[in-house]
Amino acid sequence: MYRLLINEKEYQYPEHTTFLTVARQFQKEYDDDIVLVLYNNRLRELNKEIPGDGTVSFVTVMESAGRKAYRRSLTLLMQRAVYNLGKERGMTGNVKVLHSISSAYYCELEDREPVTEEYLAALKAEMTRLVEEKQPIQKRSIHTEDAVELFAELGMKDKEKLFRYRRSSRVNIYSIGNYIDYFYGYMVPDTGYLKYFDLKRYEQGFALMFPGKNSRKTEPFVPSRKLFTVLQESARWGEMLEIDTVGALNDAVTQGRIQDVVLVQEALMEQRIGRIAEEIASRPEKKFVMIAGPSSSGKTTFSHRLSIQLMAQGLHPHPIALDDYYVNRVDTPLDEDGEYDFECLEAIDIETFNRDMIALLDGQEVEMPTYNFKTGKREYRGNKKKLGENDILVIEGIHGLNDRLSHSLPHSSKLKIYISPLTQLNIDEHNNLSTTDCRLIRRMVRDARTRNITARETFARWSSVRRGEEKHIFPFQEEADIMFNSALIYEIAVLKQYAEPLLFSVEKGCPEYLEAKRILKFLDYFLPVPDGDVGKNSILREFIGGSCFQV
Repeated sequence: MYRLLINEKEYQYPEHTTFLTVARQFQKEYDDDIVLVLYNNRLRELNKEIPGDGTVSFVTVMESAGRKAYRRSLTLLMQRAVYNLGKERGMTGNVKVLHSISSAYYCELEDREPVTEEYLAALKAEMTRLVEEKQPIQKRSIHTEDAVELFAELGMKDKEKLFRYRRSSRVNIYSIGNYIDYFYGYMVPDTGYLKYFDLKRYEQGFALMFPGKNSRKTEPFVPSRKLFTVLQESARWGEMLEIDTVGALNDAVTQGRIQDVVLVQEALMEQRIGRIAEEIASRPEKKFVMIAGPSSSGKTTFSHRLSIQLMAQGLHPHPIALDDYYVNRVDTPLDEDGEYDFECLEAIDIETFNRDMIALLDGQEVEMPTYNFKTGKREYRGNKKKLGENDILVIEGIHGLNDRLSHSLPHSSKLKIYISPLTQLNIDEHNNLSTTDCRLIRRMVRDARTRNITARETFARWSSVRRGEEKHIFPFQEEADIMFNSALIYEIAVLKQYAEPLLFSVEKGCPEYLEAKRILKFLDYFLPVPDGDVGKNSILREFIGGSCFQV
């Protein structure tokens, strides 16, 4: 008999008992489905047998690890249904998971045939049938060399490439019936857990929709036209560079092509910034360029590079950081935890900002504030500005897209830019690379270098940062006049060498250890790329150091 400590109470279970049996015993105490367990602070799938005495806590679909497991499992279910329909209809039976949009994945059939409503109805019916049958999602471990051969035989070339560079000797693969695939992370026990989903035709493909804040209800699909266009453009860049997956990036490293990849990617980005500057210069009524985006998007470097391109157009840009308009720290609103909420709009002195901007627009000279982060007070140090005919203000801050911030400024005088690293690289054809994870790695590396903040502290603060973004940034992204993708196709391979030592410093017993371990496993897919070929003006320099700008 094994002893398990659950909710501070001890229970005994015979040898060979699975965590699934234990979870079913406690499910009635939880509003949401239990999909994983934490056993001695390690994530375990429910189908695993209890290995010995230990402490157990349950992970539901409302927690980050549980939500990811649900999404992975539902994606595998969708692939199996596509495969079944393909066999019936003489099609390829393959699908690609391309982008994350809203609370959904955008998918296209591999043959790029437009998806019809009739096909989507058949796909949903097949997925529902598989859910009702509660087919087991089986896991087995095989040698990495065998995985390379297996996925070559299955025609999954992206996975074949991926595992050629795998240092681990074994790989976990999953299957529903005779359909086999690899997924980066844990799965639910069977298809019966996957009742809540929907499908919606979109563009050439379809959206696979997941539950949101309510675990038993699919989140509505809210298409983001501008975001989708930027993602598609980035995908075309990847095709141009012949790099759309991690395996293809690793190929470029081993074949000695990575310097060209770095140079071409940076040239494409500079070209895009130049086009934005041309558009601004063609609209002389635009006096305020408002730049906003989530944490670690590279806003500061982008604003500097845009300013240089604006100067090349004959304009005189003046950078302004919204942070300088913070209210004094003692007047900063508090969040639900009683901590200062620096992310909320009310942390900005909106009226002073509007008064200064209107005065500048009217041709008056204005003394600009500087926020002293050490004292927590706004100061005036004689920094005066006055706008001339060709002068333009480049304003950077998280609330730049929110019209409440600039309510006094004429709409015609503002041009809004949303910036975010919208990763164009996928792990393989069925595992997309999380934009959020990329931003987290950027922030971790930068904060360790510039603020002496540990990886553990970055992880601990990340959920609060994400809540602020969900509330104050993402709802306004479609109001932007221009969207700019700051992701670099090679960046994780460069960040890897900076991030890994920070992640290894996270101690095993702390709450942040699981996330550190997950990111370490993720980085293991990438071959490292030295930073010598990264330009001094690259957005990546904002995070790894060595920038020619003050960032």
